[in-house]
Amino acid sequence: MAGPQDRPAGLKTEDGGLETELQLARVVGTVVATQKHEAFRGAKLLLVQPVGLDDTPRGTALLAVDSVGAGVHEKVLIVMEGRAAGEALGRKGAPVDAAIVGIVDSVDVQE
Repeated sequence: MAGPQDRPAGLKTEDGGLETELQLARVVGTVVATQKHEAFRGAKLLLVQPVGLDDTPRGTALLAVDSVGAGVHEKVLIVMEGRAAGEALGRKGAPVDAAIVGIVDSVDVQE
């Protein structure tokens, strides 16, 4: 029988007619870049590790732009599609692959 750890950690939401995939992740570090693209000026960059519902790491860690003030060790929601990530940050056309769009307080899985 499949348990919570076997379920995908992504959620689907409708945003302006476009389907955007959200993923659970844990902030595992910070990134400091004194030289960066103009679109990232003033943006906070964090290293996040996608996780499953059981908090098990999934895949490799990636760089995400923070739009909510997340900190190291916090569980967060990230959007992984470039256009949606840029729009979530209010930076249309920015070269963004992932953005942190929420801080997760709890996850409750009903069997």
